[in-house]
Amino acid sequence: MAGLLEGKAAVVTGGTSGIGRAVCRTFADHGADVVVADVREEPREGGGPTRELIEEETDAHATFVECDVTDLDDLEAAVSAADEFGGIDVMVNNAGIVGPQATIGEIDYDDYRSLMRVNVDGVFLGSKVAAARMVDENGGSIVNTSSVAGIVGAANLTPYCTAKGGVRLLTYSLAAELGPEGIRVNTIHPGVIETAMTVEDSPMVGTEEGEAMKATIPLGRFGQPEDVAGVVTFLASDLASYVTAESIVVDGGMVGTL
Repeated sequence: MAGLLEGKAAVVTGGTSGIGRAVCRTFADHGADVVVADVREEPREGGGPTRELIEEETDAHATFVECDVTDLDDLEAAVSAADEFGGIDVMVNNAGIVGPQATIGEIDYDDYRSLMRVNVDGVFLGSKVAAARMVDENGGSIVNTSSVAGIVGAANLTPYCTAKGGVRLLTYSLAAELGPEGIRVNTIHPGVIETAMTVEDSPMVGTEEGEAMKATIPLGRFGQPEDVAGVVTFLASDLASYVTAESIVVDGGMVGTL
């Protein structure tokens, strides 16, 4: 079905690469104009900038805004950029990093704090800025990217799991607070999705460990960014008009079998 987001304007942080890029493209396919907000314009996986991809291959409009999600001014600028398209309707707080992968005894506290600033503070600040606009514009949808690591802990990933668990509870709290204002807030929990993060930053795809994990996934494969983008599109659309304070796991059934 085309046109699920017709007439809507969306801001997607971390929109240049991976899941964020797929979300931007899928939103555009469904009629939304998109603000691609990221610290870099060139996608990590190669190819042209997401903004160009959208304008060349869809009927939607897009713009790129350089945005560090730990910087409130940058997020204000990203949300303000949606005014070009009629004002923000959808905020996707997607930007995140893996950060330190070590035992708690080995992790440097500054590295831990850096991860928290991106993965938790960035979602808090993005939601804060978007919600202020959405209250004035009669509602909207906020979708936060957590992880299966926000549901099930993993050794040597304590900062990441802690942050993603925080995003989950932040989502529930905001949904309760913002519901009366017509703002829905939900979170997604991707499993192993084939992106630069799982190939380079925290190698899983293409490794022996990864193949062993893949064998335990009921659907028998790792996810693609588009698998996640479809769920985000549903949550952003009016099909989900009565869905808020929800966590949707997109992992091929992995967590459900643990």
